[in-house]
Amino acid sequence: MFEHKSRLILIAHFFRGAAIYFVAAFASGAYAQLESPAPEQPSGYQSKVLAHARKYMVAAAHPLAVEAGLQILDRGGSATDAAIAVQLVLNLVEPQASGIGGGAFIMHYDAKTKTSSAYDGRETAPAAATPDLFLGRDGKPMPFRDAVIGGRSVGVPGLLRAMEMAHARHGKLPWAALFTPAIQLTEQGFPLTARVHAHLRNDQVLPNDVNARAIYYAPDGGPKPVGTLLKNPPFAAVLKRIAKEGPDVFYTGTLAAEIVAAVRGHATNPGTLSLEDMRDYRARQVEPLCRAYRVYVLCGPPLPSGAASVFQLLQLLERFDLKSMRPHSTEALHLFSEAGRLAFADRERYLGDPQFVRVPLDGLIDPAYNRKRSELIRAEKTMGRAEAGVPANTTIAFADGDAIEQASTSHLSIVDGAGNAVSMTSSVEGSFGSRVFVHGFFLNNELTDFSMLPTRNGMPVANAIYPGKRPRSAMSPLLVFDVDKNLRLLIGSPGGPAIINFVAKTLVAHLDWGMDIQAAIAFPNFGSRNGPTELERGTSVETMAGALQAMGHDVRLIAFTSGLHGIARGRDGWEGGADPRREGIAKGR
Repeated sequence: MFEHKSRLILIAHFFRGAAIYFVAAFASGAYAQLESPAPEQPSGYQSKVLAHARKYMVAAAHPLAVEAGLQILDRGGSATDAAIAVQLVLNLVEPQASGIGGGAFIMHYDAKTKTSSAYDGRETAPAAATPDLFLGRDGKPMPFRDAVIGGRSVGVPGLLRAMEMAHARHGKLPWAALFTPAIQLTEQGFPLTARVHAHLRNDQVLPNDVNARAIYYAPDGGPKPVGTLLKNPPFAAVLKRIAKEGPDVFYTGTLAAEIVAAVRGHATNPGTLSLEDMRDYRARQVEPLCRAYRVYVLCGPPLPSGAASVFQLLQLLERFDLKSMRPHSTEALHLFSEAGRLAFADRERYLGDPQFVRVPLDGLIDPAYNRKRSELIRAEKTMGRAEAGVPANTTIAFADGDAIEQASTSHLSIVDGAGNAVSMTSSVEGSFGSRVFVHGFFLNNELTDFSMLPTRNGMPVANAIYPGKRPRSAMSPLLVFDVDKNLRLLIGSPGGPAIINFVAKTLVAHLDWGMDIQAAIAFPNFGSRNGPTELERGTSVETMAGALQAMGHDVRLIAFTSGLHGIARGRDGWEGGADPRREGIAKGR
């Protein structure tokens, strides 16, 4: 069944559309800074229509992954079952973005009890990691590329443990059954897309890895042509072992030893990961973080996820009547960008793993604090660079950090036939993570999500590296509930720190401006991360650049490649949206 439908999907979604899929300009991370008009070349933007379903739906970053999820739901599987199957296929078909060598945050909604659960599968720093891990002999931060490539940047992977924990609580089908679609694709082959091809072409490290070269590269040294059916036998073998023996086989035994050996034995940049680090890793079921926005309640994972910053940005906007403003207006773009400056200023100063630092979280997402802080927003002029505020219960004087978060991440949204839902964001951090390739999958470089500087001007940095600590993240898989406590929406995105703006923009477009979920996702991206005001290049918001500059904004035109995937409650079931900037789709029954 899966093989037959897979072939149909290949024909419908790949060979027919390869000429218009993503090109290199859109393949190298969350964005590329471009200040000139859009060149006359394929942009990768592919219009998508609102999907409808009466029973269940999957929205994810690749058609084959969506098909895998639907196959599981067709068999009576739960949203969690489908999410695991989707994620395993994503590991295979977009290996630069996420996988078992990385981590994830998972939000689950139980329709019967109307309760939400959060699962933290974020990577942890090895026990031997020190605060000066990314400092050179001169005490200054290493060049970022030098820090990323190799074993030094690898954190203890958490994805499998998080999926195992969620499955134990919410799964219906056997664990091994969820691996079947990915195993079949590794053995039968799957088409190399233009987006992955561009990532491979741009990467200067992978062609030197004999194992990666065997799978992804042609004899002439360039990536295999778009549409080539790739197979990944080493990954198939790993998946079969994990399917049969469970995640313990990944975290202990010979496979764990080979992961550790690859990290510690890297020729130019060895890391500190140990067998004990692998053995001792624990995913966590944690209490969701929930806050109101207007008449809605939004829930996401607690720190170190990015949900708190999304909530703060929206609270900063709440006193403004966005509904009365035109979505493309200078006024709306100005207010959203100014709120972003304030939220990102506080994020850089205060946010880190609360197991290790005293974060004044309640103060940061207190509506009264943000209502007062929003008074710094002037209607006629930008504030420029915002300074961090002083929320209640601030007991330590932190310094701003200097983390450089990258964007190779993926998001999936799923609703099953019983109304249960999963919103899940997963990542290996940068494109192909650390470039350490083990048995057909890549290990993360999540340790570079920590601040490279542990202190600044004699003050501690909240997001500094420490053994066992989880790096701060922007990943924000959210669930949104209406006034009757019914699930209204699930949403999330890749995009590095810009995830916070991507998700907040989509929520404003859907909840304030009344756009359907597909239109809200497709709406141009914009905002500020407490630097320049960023407008999505080649879209309608670009025409606002002059008016914003007149208000003092330093405007940059950005080729944003968000990867938003959302599902909203419709009149007769569910409506789904997939980001037109990437290859994903939303589909249901």
